[in-house]
Amino acid sequence: MTTLTQVRNTAAPPPQRWLQLILGVVCMAMIANLQYGWTLFVLPLDQKYHWGKAAIQVAFTIFVVAETWLVPLEGYLVDRFGPQIVVMVGGLLVAIGWVMNSLADSLPLLYVAGAVGGIGAGAVYGTCVGNALKWFPDRRGFAAGLTAAGFGMGSALTIIPISAVIKSSGYETAFFAFGLGQGMVVFAVALLLKAPAATQLPVVGKLAQSTVEMRWTEMIRTPVFWVMYLMFVMMAVGGLVATAQLAPIAKDFKIAELPVSILGLSLPALTFALSLDRIFNGLTRPFFGWLSDHIGREQTMFIAFGLEAGGILALSKFGSDPLWFVILTGLVFFGWGEIYSLFPSTCGDTFGSRYATTNAGLLYTAKGTAALLVPFSSVITVATGSWHTVFYLAAGMNALAAIMALLVLKPLRARMRNMQPVPQPVSQVKARA
Repeated sequence: MTTLTQVRNTAAPPPQRWLQLILGVVCMAMIANLQYGWTLFVLPLDQKYHWGKAAIQVAFTIFVVAETWLVPLEGYLVDRFGPQIVVMVGGLLVAIGWVMNSLADSLPLLYVAGAVGGIGAGAVYGTCVGNALKWFPDRRGFAAGLTAAGFGMGSALTIIPISAVIKSSGYETAFFAFGLGQGMVVFAVALLLKAPAATQLPVVGKLAQSTVEMRWTEMIRTPVFWVMYLMFVMMAVGGLVATAQLAPIAKDFKIAELPVSILGLSLPALTFALSLDRIFNGLTRPFFGWLSDHIGREQTMFIAFGLEAGGILALSKFGSDPLWFVILTGLVFFGWGEIYSLFPSTCGDTFGSRYATTNAGLLYTAKGTAALLVPFSSVITVATGSWHTVFYLAAGMNALAAIMALLVLKPLRARMRNMQPVPQPVSQVKARA
């Protein structure tokens, strides 16, 4: 049954919420390489075992599906028992998953490793984003964006070291060493995580907030949820393809090892793109989250999703030039990564804070649904002989999602808010008591 929020606390928020936000960012940075560093391992795995890139990318799909589709269950455990134990277990699974990757000598074992790592990453990701939504109801977009930025930017500093270890000692050593290190940090930081008390935080801000606290069973019966889910899937596909296939795309464009110089820094095009993409993929999350706190969620979606569509089309046309490949892939990630701040914050605004971890986790499964389409990008490329069809399909979905934000999602959410009761200030409740 829906629990109405009868009061809104107007006290100043506790300063320790910023510490909780920082801890969440650290945890997210430690699991980022499971997704964003994966592309570095695809070609070495194929060169050693000759399984084929499409077969190897199935492990990436399994990872994303396991990471996303179990988040609602993990979110339920967080809402019930707190964030500490869930993140600790997640850290252990992250380490185990990458150690298994280092030992995998068959596709089934590689797939199991992807599942184990995905479960661990999902436990950490869902918990940290949900905790940010709870601690910062007045700045949801920025807080969720900064937390998600840890996942987007966390691999930026380690892309070059991982690449160097792969070249010098083999991909197996890279999997083993970085897996253990990242898992240990997550486990240690988890000991300091905690959820806010229900009466600690204000519900204020420029944007309208829900006056109801919906459980997931109620949320999935609303049209708003399914519209957001569809938009999330459409937006996630293009970015996941770029994340998983960036190295093969660069190789097919024949520019992977060509040098690129920007602002005095010279690196091979693929290495440069991977590092720059992680930075932009991180920056976009707090930036567009902050922007959405001020101008509205749907307006920000329209701007960002449209930028993503334009970036993909430009990459299709100019990506064979190494300099433009680096610049445009950065633009693509800048227009994509914000979905991980905009959709959770919109979910929190719409369905309330109390069950935010579970609800945002259920919405996050859209990423897993989108991941099922990633292997088809390789199939389409083989069938057509180029990446252009894949780019056009992704750009079209992004453009459609941008239009839906203003013409479908915005009026649906407004109608839903108009049907909700008006919250009572704490002072009035105490006066009547």
